[in-house]
Formats: sequence, C-alpha cells, structure tokens
Amino acid sequence: MILAAKFALGMASTVVLAGVYTFREGVIRVDVDEHRDGGSHIHFWVPATTVPMALHFVPRHNFQHLPKEANDCLPLLQIVTTELRKYPDTTFVDVEDGDQHVKVATVGHKIQIDVVSPDENVHIAVPLSTVNDVAQQLADRSRDRATDGPGI
Repeated sequence: MILAAKFALGMASTVVLAGVYTFREGVIRVDVDEHRDGGSHIHFWVPATTVPMALHFVPRHNFQHLPKEANDCLPLLQIVTTELRKYPDTTFVDVEDGDQHVKVATVGHKIQIDVVSPDENVHIAVPLSTVNDVAQQLADRSRDRATDGPGI
C-alpha cells in the first residue's frame, strides 16, 4: 500500500512539474468571432513554450525559403521584444474609425492585438519572450544555413 502511495505521489509531482514548466512563459491566445449567420468562433489557447519547442522539429531545409529581408529584421525583432519587456501596459496603436477599432499594446509581458469591427472581433496575445525565442531560433537557423550551404 505504501509503495502505491509513493508511486501516486511521484506521478502527481511529475504532472505538476510538467504543467509548471509548460505554462511558465504564459499562453498564446487567439480569439476570432465572426458576427454573421454561420460565422466561426475560434478560441485557441496554447502554452507559449510549445512554439519555440516545435521549431526544433522543423527540418532545416524549410528555412531556405526565408526572404533576405526577414533575416535582416530578426536581430531588430530580438532587440525590440527585449526592450518592450521594460514597458508593460503601453499602447502603441489605438485607432477608432466609426464602429471599427484597432489596438496594439503591451499588456504585462505580452504583445496584444485587438481588432473590433461589426463583421468580426479578433484578439491575439503572445508573450514577448516567445516572440524573442522564435526570432532567436530563426536567426540561428539562418546563420546555420549560411555556413552549411543550401540543401542541408
């Protein structure tokens, strides 16, 4: 009986630690609501750590098609996301035109994009650390591609 209790405690601890690790950087949230008959209502939440982790499984040859302009912007993206963490709760774009509204802001340590219109509402929130990690991985893969040559 004691052995079964120890095993259950070990399994429960493993599940809790895996959950804490998975959600440590937060959640990527995408909510889309179409306001029409038969419109879609998509609410997609995923742990932010899964995106950089998933990039490790993308074959290197798929990064050959990144435009040079995108590669040139990756270091800037890393700098911007690092610096934006110092300015939580800052609004960068807030445009209202009649019944349409677009807002881009940092909320805590996330970049949040909200679009509200009569046809649809779109809300996206991504942790800045996730954007930074993805930019870092893309930059690393880009450098690897330049040193390894095409096709590898």
